[in-house]
Amino acid sequence: MTIVKPILFVMWLISYSLTAVAELNINISKDAEMAVPIAVVPFGNSNSTPTNVSAIIQADLANSGYFQTLAENKMLTSPSEMAAVKFKNWQVLGQEYLLVGNISQQERKYDVLFQLLDVNQGNTLMEYKISAGEKGLRRAAHQISDLVYEKLTGKKGIFGAKIAFVSTKINSAGQQLLHELQIADVDGFNAQVIMSSSEPIMSPAWSPDKNRIAYVSFENHKSSLFIQTLATGKRIKVSAFPGINGAPAWSPNGRKLALTLSKDGSPNIYVVDTGSKKLIQITKNSFINTEPTWSPDGRTIVFTSNQDGKPQLYKVASTGGNAARLTSHTDGNYNANASFSPDGKKIAFVHAVNNNYKIAIMDLATRKINVLTTGGLDESPSFSANGAMVLYANLQHGKSGLAAVSIDGRIHQPLPIQQPNVRDPIWVP
Repeated sequence: MTIVKPILFVMWLISYSLTAVAELNINISKDAEMAVPIAVVPFGNSNSTPTNVSAIIQADLANSGYFQTLAENKMLTSPSEMAAVKFKNWQVLGQEYLLVGNISQQERKYDVLFQLLDVNQGNTLMEYKISAGEKGLRRAAHQISDLVYEKLTGKKGIFGAKIAFVSTKINSAGQQLLHELQIADVDGFNAQVIMSSSEPIMSPAWSPDKNRIAYVSFENHKSSLFIQTLATGKRIKVSAFPGINGAPAWSPNGRKLALTLSKDGSPNIYVVDTGSKKLIQITKNSFINTEPTWSPDGRTIVFTSNQDGKPQLYKVASTGGNAARLTSHTDGNYNANASFSPDGKKIAFVHAVNNNYKIAIMDLATRKINVLTTGGLDESPSFSANGAMVLYANLQHGKSGLAAVSIDGRIHQPLPIQQPNVRDPIWVP
């Protein structure tokens, strides 16, 4: 697949060449000297469960980049509760924290009791019991990872979160066979196809209530905007005007969508009420205006426009009015595809100088820009719900995939996946 700069800006005009994924494996690294040592001891009775809970927790914490986990073969003992822990053993191994646990079973129900211990202080920081059925053990493991992460970092974990993405199956001749909109756990498991079509699917957008996804489909060879309920698969057509119907973005209250329409000529930003279908035009000019995103308070929409000749970011009141420029040529000759942080203080966006497309973050109070990635062809940034990470798509060596980067740029690694060309990722709110 070959992607050139115009495609990034007018992504609603064409489809990407994609390949379906069987499993994603999000593996984010951090410099070892910066990571906090923690040992996740294999939980008691793990061999009798269909899911290795402690192994999932260890992988979650290691892949977060904030922790350096101890390999099982380096552990001197394998306690399943604090009473059996000899803290000096773990101090010798250089561990700061220790996670121990035990799993008990009653019929088809599993109780997972775990303790997070401070090795140096020799005390318990946290103790919980989580109950789950056989199919819920993986989710229970992610819940434990989230609790540990929040306790030790002060930020909510994202291991139990989901992502959505678009993929396309391609045959040996390079022909696109089937486009799929999928959702999966953040570690790549439990992938589900929620929509498939022989025509392109683009720009998925997760609703604030996490129950629906809006997307663009080119069924019947024209663009239309749909909202699909995940639990039932039911979908409604929100917009099917002549020309472009693209780039949907949910309002924070989940009642409206900002989108790009060209029904009256040039692409402009509109807002549609998803219930009444009432439409309000936000921008009114002859330029290309696209890729809207709402501020968390619902008052502002940031969008991409070529009003100054090349794509730059602008902001406008969500009720319409005069737009103000956020970026200019001094910030790079290409700034587009913005995404607000959950606290509304930052935006992540695609930033390019000399056709090298990177993910950057702007502090909206100071307008300072911090470039996070090394670039190539990075796009589609999406903040995690805790605001600590940005998920994005990239293209390197002719293969596309997903990557994640921390907002300070220190935790960064492409996400290895089994097949290339996964596009349009978005993290659940």
